[in-house]
Amino acid sequence: MTDALISSAYSQALEVIASVEPRIAAATRQELADQRGSLKLIASENYASPAVLLTMGTWLSDKYAEGTVGHRFYAGCQNVDTVETVAAEHARELFGAEYAYVQPHSGIDANLVAFWSILAHRVEAPALANLGAKNVNELTDADWETLRHELGNQRLLGMSLDAGGHLTHGFRPNISGKMFHQQQYGTDPETGLLDYDAVAAKAREFKPLILVAGYSAYPRRVNFAKMREIADEVGATLMVDMAHFAGLVAGKVFTGDEDPVPHAHVVTTTTHKSLRGPRGGMVLATEEYAPSVDRGCPMVLGGPLSHVMAAKAVALAEARQDSFRGYAQKVADNAQSLAEGFTSRGARLVTGGTDNHLVLLDVTSFGLTGRQAESALLDAGVVTNRNSIPADPNGAWYTSGIRLGTPALTTRGFGHDEFDRVAELIVHVLANTQPGTTKAGGPSKASYALGDGVAAKVKDASAELLDKHPLYPGLELS
Repeated sequence: MTDALISSAYSQALEVIASVEPRIAAATRQELADQRGSLKLIASENYASPAVLLTMGTWLSDKYAEGTVGHRFYAGCQNVDTVETVAAEHARELFGAEYAYVQPHSGIDANLVAFWSILAHRVEAPALANLGAKNVNELTDADWETLRHELGNQRLLGMSLDAGGHLTHGFRPNISGKMFHQQQYGTDPETGLLDYDAVAAKAREFKPLILVAGYSAYPRRVNFAKMREIADEVGATLMVDMAHFAGLVAGKVFTGDEDPVPHAHVVTTTTHKSLRGPRGGMVLATEEYAPSVDRGCPMVLGGPLSHVMAAKAVALAEARQDSFRGYAQKVADNAQSLAEGFTSRGARLVTGGTDNHLVLLDVTSFGLTGRQAESALLDAGVVTNRNSIPADPNGAWYTSGIRLGTPALTTRGFGHDEFDRVAELIVHVLANTQPGTTKAGGPSKASYALGDGVAAKVKDASAELLDKHPLYPGLELS
């Protein structure tokens, strides 16, 4: 695809949008300018290719297609069947999965599909068989109430939020924490690393139906073979949420025991983040769980977004190219460079470093909360997100850390030297930020003061890096 063709496609699309609602066209243009002019270090963000982005803007959006391939609740879905078939085929081949379900709209939706599929397979199906019923509609009211009680009182064991888990892994304010009788495992208080013996002991004591592995802010690799051993010992289903590191799995950076697909019963993921596709979710499963997962719509999901499934197919096709393996390895290498850049300047990292795509920086050594650090960095054109650290004294809102990821800037072409410079700029901002005070005169967890001239200096230095690695090079909007 030529630069001229891409530029023409987007320019004309924005003209059409502007003819109806110019404010939306203007915001879209400004978003491109903002992304081009900032250091994007949010670990869950990336830059999708023009082909992926363009695929989402089509008339496939106009179709309702509840159900599955060849078994829809609406007529006229033959082209959607093609789209979903192609996307699932790419997903199976890319990850070596027995089954792939590409309908989930997001990572949370994918986890809900997984949870309810496991409940359907492990609890509902055996109960129906024992009662001689084909489906829940054949149950008496009394039997249905008994089954409903069982479905709502199963046990889930997941990684705690402050240890690096996700809120959908049993965090009480989330629906996952309300669906299940849940407990959580953490990390070693000294090292911040997973202690598999401690996880196993917790699982033996709690005996969960579902053991959830995976993370959103744990800067190390996980041994999924060990997690499967723990699950098997207590009769649990192993579910892995690889939303953050799916690109490293697809790119064969994580293999063997560190690849969750051969070891887990069910694997969920987003299709953006390190996988560099459209915003969406996906579920991979063994054949045993496939029939239950296939009921995701209408069990949990509304009508699938056909235009997004098409974009997933394009992104997964891109990820099957040899060049994606090189990209994935650079993501991991660049995370090492970023971590080394911090530690060499005296900054404190949770677990002391990284061996995946993200770094978790403890900002308490700068006398700041995560919220203060995030805000000060944003003033300087560095986009990050605040994040809890183990045993966080500031809780999940203010936090004591910031999470930084390398996928997006790696897509732009950043390498070792650039990430070392990024670490230098971040340390400079944080070292020159002072916490503010409340109206009562006490220490504030939110307000801050950034030293004079620091933001401008860092923005100028960032611009030098960004100009060498333009975002969507060749894309010029008329």
